[in-house]
Amino acid sequence: MTRQVASFLKSSGAVSSVRAVWHSPLARARETAELLIKELELDVLLIEAPGLLPTDDPASVADRLDNASDPVMIVGHEPQLGVLATTLVRGKTRPVVFEFKKTAVVALERTGGRHKSTGRSCWRCDGIFSRITGQQQGPGTTA
Repeated sequence: MTRQVASFLKSSGAVSSVRAVWHSPLARARETAELLIKELELDVLLIEAPGLLPTDDPASVADRLDNASDPVMIVGHEPQLGVLATTLVRGKTRPVVFEFKKTAVVALERTGGRHKSTGRSCWRCDGIFSRITGQQQGPGTTA
């Protein structure tokens, strides 16, 4: 299934500007990240990033993303990724508005604004692809 997702991403051009792939310390996330890099023919840094375990607080990753100058791809796990996406878009962790199935992909983009509660960048959902539906939802979707 990861190869199908990679094929979709490659054809969409959505990952052409990615400069790094962050993955959790778990072996399966690293394997998935390596496969995506290979299938997408990306020349990027592969980084084991702290804060991406399923039960980790998303604040540290949100802070690193806030300071990242280049687009990154993140390979991780639920429920942490859903809470991270919610934190980036809503500025708070609850209620969680994103829940990802295996091999789901979400594209988030900075809006230019800042969350009042955290001071971090505001993000918007630019699209979601799920292997369950095989469909892409468009910009502005909040899951």
